[in-house]
Amino acid sequence: MPSSDDNPVTFRGIPAALRPPACGRFARHLRERVARGRDFHCLITTDAELRRLNRDFLGLDYPTDVLSFPAGNRDRLGDLAISLPRARAQARRFGHSVRQEIRILMLHGLLHLMGMDHERDGGRMARAEKRWRGKLGLPHGLIERVSP
Repeated sequence: MPSSDDNPVTFRGIPAALRPPACGRFARHLRERVARGRDFHCLITTDAELRRLNRDFLGLDYPTDVLSFPAGNRDRLGDLAISLPRARAQARRFGHSVRQEIRILMLHGLLHLMGMDHERDGGRMARAEKRWRGKLGLPHGLIERVSP
């Protein structure tokens, strides 16, 4: 997935309700505030593509909501892939907009690109996600949804 200062988000099919320019502005905002200027790119796509990426890169043959692919580079963090159908379903389930869910997923994936891992870091990523969600005005994040 190519990265660009002008277009940090790519859509496979552009849903008008998502307002792609707003997604790009949010990604640039995350790049500046959360990632401290380090670049990343986000692909918003289908369940089928997330399943393929999950299978090809992680050996897991099922779709998921967000995947992170670290670049291992100081200046470029890597790439994210987000399933739009999963974002829509999760937005309905948790009572907020698709746009908000995309933002939650983007933040979560970005924290993974920054080296955090909520399954192994003793709560470091959960605390960071909660802090950033508060600063960004986002509802409950992914970690809170599955943690007691």
